[in-house]
Amino acid sequence: MTNGSSTPLRLTPTQWLICVIASIGFAFDIYELLMLPLIVRPAIEQVGGIEFGTPEYNYWRDLLFYVPAFAGGIFGLLGGYLTDRLGRRRVLVWSILIYAFSAFAAGFATSLPVLLVLRCTTFVGVCVEFVAAVAWLAELFPDQKQREAVLGYTQAFSSFGGLLVSLVSWFLSHYASSMPAIYGAHQPWRYLLISGIVPAIPLIIIRPFLPESPAWQQKKSAGTLKRPSLAEIFAPAYRRTTIVTTLMFACSYGAAFGAIQQTPQMVLGLPEVRALTPPPPAAAVPGAPEAAAPAPAQRPRGATPQQQAIVSQTQTWQEVGGLAGRFLLAFLAIRIISRRKLLRIFQAPGLIIVPLVFLFPATNSLMWLQVGIFFAGVFTVAQFSFWGNYLPRVYPTHLRGTGESFAANIGGRMIGTSAALLTTQVVKLMPGATPAIKLAYAAAAVAFFVYAAGLILSFWLPEPKQDDLPE
Repeated sequence: MTNGSSTPLRLTPTQWLICVIASIGFAFDIYELLMLPLIVRPAIEQVGGIEFGTPEYNYWRDLLFYVPAFAGGIFGLLGGYLTDRLGRRRVLVWSILIYAFSAFAAGFATSLPVLLVLRCTTFVGVCVEFVAAVAWLAELFPDQKQREAVLGYTQAFSSFGGLLVSLVSWFLSHYASSMPAIYGAHQPWRYLLISGIVPAIPLIIIRPFLPESPAWQQKKSAGTLKRPSLAEIFAPAYRRTTIVTTLMFACSYGAAFGAIQQTPQMVLGLPEVRALTPPPPAAAVPGAPEAAAPAPAQRPRGATPQQQAIVSQTQTWQEVGGLAGRFLLAFLAIRIISRRKLLRIFQAPGLIIVPLVFLFPATNSLMWLQVGIFFAGVFTVAQFSFWGNYLPRVYPTHLRGTGESFAANIGGRMIGTSAALLTTQVVKLMPGATPAIKLAYAAAAVAFFVYAAGLILSFWLPEPKQDDLPE
């Protein structure tokens, strides 16, 4: 990283510390969110006693996908406002603690409503943390290239979080039986939720050494920090930016929630994965005493450990692709001046490849699905890092958190995640012999729609007027 005179810029120990805690926060943001595709089916089946593919299952799946996102969008918008009012560091710290302890408590949920409430508070913490961390990092690095690189590479740790949750899920699918029983059972999804407490541990230790954003603190101390206003981001100077970024953020999240995060449910419907289901009990030998049929509560529900391990393995391919996409974005962000061109590098191929992944491999072949989901991760997840780099450059200090929060939370978390609901509605119109095939076709349709909409909207995306952050 260099400044305008090509002199290398080195991070100070404090800046390294900030980058570390921000990277941990980004990593566990995605770790907490991507738990849901992995735990949603076993949680509904085991806690609620509801079978996959039934209307009741679809009802709870939709609630668990969308209600937390809606709550995160509303409170995340408030968190962005508080980031501008109270400071970046304070809001960042509390948001991480909220989502870490909520995820821990969710592992002990005894009913689906309790699980839903705790997923809501987890999502609230995640939504607030992203906005606070991006504003904090952007203001710590005044040099444009250094700022772009720091934002790009720290956000890449989000995909490390996605990769980590897949690896932990795989580990638990094999070794959960050796862990302490929870309510008399060893259910891997519970231990996965409990593991979300991890980011709170280093944060509590490091917190006293974290400084406030110097740009925000200087204005606050001098009394020149303007009061943030939601109405101001719709003033003529910012209206186009706010509307376009909100809709495009929604398209990015729509591809993730409407298609990619539905993949674990499709994996269990693939022929080679279904073949791993234990055969039904053999017929009774003539003359032998007839065994009593197991009670409904005693019948095994959900995927077998071997099937769950395959789901986790497929998720890992997706997250490795997302990690590659984020690093590619970070590499290109300091080399491509036009933000529109940078974004289209991922949008244009994704428009073709992502729908095809769900039309063909997701209904026929585990191996090709894992290859395809890698590239789907590259093109989709990289866009999330793009917004983290772009948004700080289009809003001034007193509106940075509010503007970022509106695009990320109203656009991404509320509108974008509703694509999960759209997918479940489109399922009813799709052909297919099984619920998993219908879901794959619906995901392909939704992916094509949101990618096409995002690419069209990119023609109205404003280019930042300057390299420095607006004051």
